[in-house]
Amino acid sequence: MGASGSGKSTLMHIMAGLDSATSGRVWLGDTEITRLDDDQLTLLRRRRVGFVFQAFNLVPTLDVLGNIRLPFELDGREPNPDEAARIDRLVQTLGLEERLRHRPHELSGGQQQRVAIARALATQPDLILADEPTGNLDSRTGREVLAVLSAAARDYGQAIAMVTHDPVAASFADRIVFLADGRMVEERGRSSAEQISAIMLGMEAAR
Repeated sequence: MGASGSGKSTLMHIMAGLDSATSGRVWLGDTEITRLDDDQLTLLRRRRVGFVFQAFNLVPTLDVLGNIRLPFELDGREPNPDEAARIDRLVQTLGLEERLRHRPHELSGGQQQRVAIARALATQPDLILADEPTGNLDSRTGREVLAVLSAAARDYGQAIAMVTHDPVAASFADRIVFLADGRMVEERGRSSAEQISAIMLGMEAAR
């Protein structure tokens, strides 16, 4: 969390290997990604990182199932039986069973975000980067999306790094890092939305 320009997006891009750090080292698990070349980074992002964007970024010419299976297509393979079963579970959990043959333009914003989350979770990546994943959703749908992400972390051990301006969304996190001017200025464990709002207001007052 942090004000606009505090470095949230830059940090996320560095974590994903999309941007290079000017100093220091970046690790994903036991892999130092700062030492990888472009081809190795592409492979790492494809196989070990999932992305959930505020703008959904679904492929308009693919139906829901095609979008969910896209990471496997890009990797040049079909889902194995375990992966196919996981996709089936995600489709059921996210309530997409009746929408598998629909294109993105036939879905509501909340349904499109659910498809994006299913796509990000389908390969069971080590890290999911969520950039304002509830920013375009109404409050009820946003809470449903956050509950799905929480379940992924709890049930499958997937790490989720989320950028958000929303104290309610941040209250779902186990760890909250506050940024200002490119630096980490505060770190808290699980906190209520009210506590998070108070910290953000204090940071604004100190600027």
